[in-house]
Amino acid sequence: MAFFLKSLLFSYILTGALLAILAFALYRFGLGEKVVSIAIIAIYVVATFFAGFVAGKRMESRRFLWGLVMGCAYFLVLAVVSFAAGKGDMQVGSSFFTTLVLCAGGGMLGGMLS
Repeated sequence: MAFFLKSLLFSYILTGALLAILAFALYRFGLGEKVVSIAIIAIYVVATFFAGFVAGKRMESRRFLWGLVMGCAYFLVLAVVSFAAGKGDMQVGSSFFTTLVLCAGGGMLGGMLS
């Protein structure tokens, strides 16, 4: 269990670092909204990919499943924090489910390729 929490923590540290780089690029180059949205999606996928990859390396069998679990756990924490920061008026829409699929898919792909 501690391994999964460490892996999840690593993925959030990676997310923070990549978001800081994106913020700098936004400030320096004045990126458009579409580019920033694509970059945020890519950051979610990269972070969950590495979490799934690390979890898959650690497990002997069903690596894709452990990657999927890591991607879903990443999304769950992301959703809870977003809900808490939004003071309860978070809307469950298409972007909510799209983000879930991207996080789960990124983690599963990382687990499969480990």
